[in-house]
Amino acid sequence: MLGGKTAVVTGGSGDLGGAMARQLTAQGAHVVIWDIVPPEQDNPADYRQVDVRDRAAVDEAIASLPQVDIVCANAGIVDAQPFLELSAENWQNHLDINLSGCFHTCQSAARRMVADGTQGRIILTSSWVAQIPWPEITAYTVSKAGVNMLVKQMARELAAHGIRVNAIAPGIVAAGLAGRQLREEPQYAARVAKVIPLGAPGSPEDIAAAVVYLASPQTNYMTGSILTLDGGCSLFQFDA
Repeated sequence: MLGGKTAVVTGGSGDLGGAMARQLTAQGAHVVIWDIVPPEQDNPADYRQVDVRDRAAVDEAIASLPQVDIVCANAGIVDAQPFLELSAENWQNHLDINLSGCFHTCQSAARRMVADGTQGRIILTSSWVAQIPWPEITAYTVSKAGVNMLVKQMARELAAHGIRVNAIAPGIVAAGLAGRQLREEPQYAARVAKVIPLGAPGSPEDIAAAVVYLASPQTNYMTGSILTLDGGCSLFQFDA
C-alpha cells in the first residue's frame, strides 16, 4: 500500500513512534526514525539522531533524504506538575518539543514536498487532552491544543499543493508517555481507572494503525481532521 514511499517518524525510538515505524514498514514504506536516542534493535527503520528543537538539524535531515512522502510529527514529552507548582522551565520544555518541534518538522517537510511537487501526508500526534483539561499536566494540554490548531492552519494553506495534514489524538495508552505515568504516578493511575468507558488503556498498535490509515490512499479526501482514539475518554462521564 505504501511501497515506494519514504516516511519520517519523529520520536521514533519511543513506544508509539516505534509502533508507527513498524507498521509503516510493514506496508512497504521506507521509514526513517528521528530521535535523540537510538531505537530498540528490533525496529526495522533507519535511525538518525535529530533533535526537533534544532531547526538547522531538522532542515539538514530533511534535505538529506532522497524524497519525503509521509511525515509523522510524533516527538513529545509529558512531565506532570500541578499548576501552582508549574515551573517556567517545564512549561517551556513542553512548548519547545511538543509544539515548536512539530512546527519545525512540518514546515521543513512541507517546503520540501512543495519543491518536489509531492502530494504528501503530514500526520501529527495530538492527544485527547488537547480539548479536555486533565489535572497536573497544564503544559502538556496547552501544547497539544496548539498542535490541533497547527494541523488546521497547515491543512488550510497546504491543500492547494495537494498535501494532506491530519492528526491522531490518542487517549490513555499503556505505553510511552502515559505508560510511564501509569507506572510512576499513583494519582494518575487512580484517575485512569475511572475514566475509560471501554475499560482499558489503548495500545501502541492501536494508534499506529490509525497512522497507517491516515497515510494511505483511503484518506485522499481527508485533511484538517483530528482522529480521536481514546476508548471514550473524551465522553462526558456519569456516575451511573
